[in-house]
Amino acid sequence: MYSRITNAFKFGGYAFALAVLTLPITSTLSQAVAKPTVEVAFVLDTTGSMGGLLEGAKQKIWSIATSVVDANPDADIRIGLVAYRDIGDEYVTRTFDLTTDIQDIYANLLELKARGGGDWPESVNEALDVAVNKLQWTKGSDARRIVFLVGDAPPHMDYAQDTKYPKTLAVAKQRDIVVNAVLAGRARDTERVWQDIAQLGDGRFIPIPQDGGEVVVIETPYDDDIIILQKEINGTVIPYGPQKLQKRVEEKTRQLSQVAAAAPASASDMASYLNKRSKVSSEAVTGDGDLVSAVASGRATLGSVKEEELPDGLRKLSPEQRKAELDKQTQARKTLNEKLAGLVQKRDAYVADKKRIASPAKASSFDRAVEDTLKAQTRR
Repeated sequence: MYSRITNAFKFGGYAFALAVLTLPITSTLSQAVAKPTVEVAFVLDTTGSMGGLLEGAKQKIWSIATSVVDANPDADIRIGLVAYRDIGDEYVTRTFDLTTDIQDIYANLLELKARGGGDWPESVNEALDVAVNKLQWTKGSDARRIVFLVGDAPPHMDYAQDTKYPKTLAVAKQRDIVVNAVLAGRARDTERVWQDIAQLGDGRFIPIPQDGGEVVVIETPYDDDIIILQKEINGTVIPYGPQKLQKRVEEKTRQLSQVAAAAPASASDMASYLNKRSKVSSEAVTGDGDLVSAVASGRATLGSVKEEELPDGLRKLSPEQRKAELDKQTQARKTLNEKLAGLVQKRDAYVADKKRIASPAKASSFDRAVEDTLKAQTRR
């Protein structure tokens, strides 16, 4: 470094020109390193009347996540969930914190059932308080923080222990958390509160049918081939880390097959999400625990992994053989993802064409409303 500067000064004015040019280049590089973050939390009423909407959310969570990727391809994407009912039910709130592990959120969503309720109001105030004040939101200005409150009944305003929603939403505004209010059904008392919540939360008031509307599930001619390719990509996963994490990663690689058997379009949505994320993170499954993704994205090196955290298959190999196996799976994944990207592009075009001719009733569905809102609120 000093040698170059000394030499530059021997050429008179050229050193000054180089110094001036270096500053914006360095600035540009540091800006490129900083990745944007998009965080989305769903605050979801899971009482008995919400059964239809809850099932629709299970079908479309991957499509919703993909809409975020489409608008923010280079962002870190974290999704969280706060399920709520009321005092006297099985639970008042059940919280799944914001995470990049969308497969984990999906698995937890599948376990939720619409039950309970009784009196009309629900514990909306507590659920919003948990979402705004208890979830681990990323700090900093280069992040989008978005909440979707989804329900059909107004809050209990008579619970003395609750923090009432106007106070919670004032905190949300300070933290740049946008709160949208999705009203299922046409209850006028709920509508008034939901409109107030959306206004105080700098979000949208979104009315949809009680059952969530006719959720748009579009099967395409490319789904089967997409699922087959994603299964092959899952075969390149090398689980590592503590045994519990390795087992969780193995479960995720099987998840695609389970979803494909029950809902091929949802499995294709999942594969599309993973393929688009792979351009940034090399993911084949979401979250930690895949050595191929961790090394390819620079989060780890093969030499830094403890011996006991390697899978049995790698532990039996020499260091050279381990590297060769990792390189082999990395290259295989890259090749398969490139092939999959072509199919995903065709599938996207097919789905977009079908959505254009969807009826107005379908356009007001839960998934369409959330996707449209996310595109508008996360656009940079």
